Amino acid sequence: MDFIKLQSILKEIGEPAFRYRQIKDAFTKQFVLDFKNISTISKSLAEDLAEKISPLSFKAEKILESKDGLSFKALLRLSDGAVIETVLLSPLPGRWSACLSSQVGCSLACRFCATGQGGFRRNLTSEEITDQVLFWKNFFKEKKLAGKFSSLVFMGMGEPFLNWPEVKSALKILIDKEFFNLGSRSISVSTSGIPDGIKNMAREFPQINLAVSLIFPNDRQRSQYMPVNRRFNLNQLKKALTYYFSKTNRKVFFEYVMFKGLNDQAAQADELIEFIKSIEGGAKLIHVNLIRYNAASGGFSPSDAKTTEWFKDYLKWFKDYLNKNKVGATIRKSLGEEIKGACGQLAGNQ
Repeated sequence: MDFIKLQSILKEIGEPAFRYRQIKDAFTKQFVLDFKNISTISKSLAEDLAEKISPLSFKAEKILESKDGLSFKALLRLSDGAVIETVLLSPLPGRWSACLSSQVGCSLACRFCATGQGGFRRNLTSEEITDQVLFWKNFFKEKKLAGKFSSLVFMGMGEPFLNWPEVKSALKILIDKEFFNLGSRSISVSTSGIPDGIKNMAREFPQINLAVSLIFPNDRQRSQYMPVNRRFNLNQLKKALTYYFSKTNRKVFFEYVMFKGLNDQAAQADELIEFIKSIEGGAKLIHVNLIRYNAASGGFSPSDAKTTEWFKDYLKWFKDYLNKNKVGATIRKSLGEEIKGACGQLAGNQ
C-alpha cells in the first residue's frame, strides 16, 4: 500500500484527517486487503478508493501449499510484469514466519542458488517489500492458520544489502508504531557478506537480527561457489562482524548449507572453528545453523543426515572450544522443499 498516495487522495476528495488513520490501521493492524471490508468507512468511499488506488503493488498468480500444511509459497506479479516469490513457513509448532524477497532476482550468482542463477532484474521498492507482509498477514488471518505469526526474515530472493535504501525504508515502516508496530527482534536480515551492509545494520537497526550465509569457511571454496567473496573476502567479513559486535553486542547467525563432499568434512569444520575464533567476540556471539542443501541448481547434493549430525557434534565438542564459550550449533529444520520454497530454491518462475 502506498500510504503517501492514500493520504493525498483522501485530502483531495475532502475526507477528514482522521480517515487516513482509520484506513491505514485497517491495513497495517487488522490486515484488511479490500476497502469494502473496512467497517469504519462508507460503501461509496470504499468504491471510490478502490478505483483510485490498489491495496497491493502486485497480484498473486499462484499459491502453493506443502502436503504437511507447514509451508506456502506465493508467486507474485509486479506492476511491470516482473515476478517474485515469497514464502510463509512454520519452523516451530504454533509459530509462523514470512520469508521476504528484496530484489527481482539476484546479481551475486551463487552457483547453488536458483535465484542467483536466474540473474538480476531490479530492486524492489519499500512498498513492494512491505506489501509482502500485508499479503501474508491477510492470508494467515483468512486461512485461519493455528498459532502465531511471529517473525519476518529477509531470506527470499535477492541480497538485502544491495538494495539498502529500500530495505531500510521498509524496516522503518515495519517497526514503526504508527504502521506495523513489529518488534525489531522478530525481524532477521540475511546477507551473503556485504561489509558495508553489516555496518549499516549495526548503526541503524542494532536490535534487528543479522544472519550471514557463510556456507564455505575458506576463501578458495567461497570464491569458487560464491562470487561475492572475490570482492568481499573472509577477512573483510571478519572486520565487519568485529565492528558489528562492538556496536551491538548481539548474536549473529551463520547459515551453513551442507553439501555432500564439499564442506561437510573435518577440514571444513576446523576452518569454521578457526574463523569463529579469529573474530573478536565471535566465540560467544555466533550461532551456527546447519542446513542440508535443498536441490536447486548446479548438480550439488546435500550432506546426509548422519554426516550433518556428526558435523554439528564436531563443532560443539571439538577441543571443547565452541561449547566452552557457549556458541550454539544446531541443525535447522528445512521446510518447503516440495514446493521449491526452501532456502536457495526461489526462482520466480514456478
